[in-house]
Amino acid sequence: MRGFGVHTSMWTMSWDADGAARAIAAAKESGMDFIEIALLDPASTDAALGRRLLQDAALPAVCSLGLPEAVWASRNPDGAIDFLRLALEKAAALGAEALSGVTYGGIGERSGLPPTQAELDNVARALEAAAKIAHRHGLAFGIEPVNRYETHLINTAAQGVAMIERIGAKNMFLHLDTYHMNIEEKGVGNGILAGRDHLRYIHLSESDRGTPGHGTCDWDEIFATLAAIGFHGGLAMESFINMPPEIAHGLSVWRPVADSAEEVIEQGLPFLRGKAAQYGLISGGDRG
Repeated sequence: MRGFGVHTSMWTMSWDADGAARAIAAAKESGMDFIEIALLDPASTDAALGRRLLQDAALPAVCSLGLPEAVWASRNPDGAIDFLRLALEKAAALGAEALSGVTYGGIGERSGLPPTQAELDNVARALEAAAKIAHRHGLAFGIEPVNRYETHLINTAAQGVAMIERIGAKNMFLHLDTYHMNIEEKGVGNGILAGRDHLRYIHLSESDRGTPGHGTCDWDEIFATLAAIGFHGGLAMESFINMPPEIAHGLSVWRPVADSAEEVIEQGLPFLRGKAAQYGLISGGDRG
């Protein structure tokens, strides 16, 4: 997981034949180093087709997801383990390097109260089992803290680190997201510093989930801190353009965050690459 990537939500949230072909072709055309596949329905994923398309494009992949409500780990750890087992099998069959995201719960999972010890114990049990399954498949396994409006379980880098260190699996990593950090951290740089020992992947997402550089995220702080810790992981641009209703509900995306995918790619991507080059994370002439 290195260089610049893009979340498939830029073009599709359906990993069917048409969606996969469209997203892979567009990512390749944009000069991406990898693609992040939204693996929302593992059972319906045609992994053989996806693997062939990825291999033909010579494009590495990472998979991500959030758990459906029926298998939220906080209250149904066994169901979560079964769901993650299938997702990890599909990720491996696709040839992906990792499975990450809200692997510990649902997008929109809120109890209205702080997490209980029982909920965190259930989450830890599910994640520990999933990390072992991931290891058997040669996959890295990540957790992404998200903001308080999307979950009550893990909101900050420090909370993510605590869960990873509680489990102690060497293939687990921290996956941060600038949109969520802009809400939850006492300075995004402080969040990056808190997660530095486990940070291998970061979503570069604007404060309104739209075009990077057109919001209020402090990109100089973000890239300067990544450079300071010697970050060499995946830099994935994430902007939600194509949202199915169930995901839009969990994310509270009620209106367009950008005029088009083309706007995000043509304006946001050069902005992010310019910042990465400015702070020495990539060379100035590197496309990814």
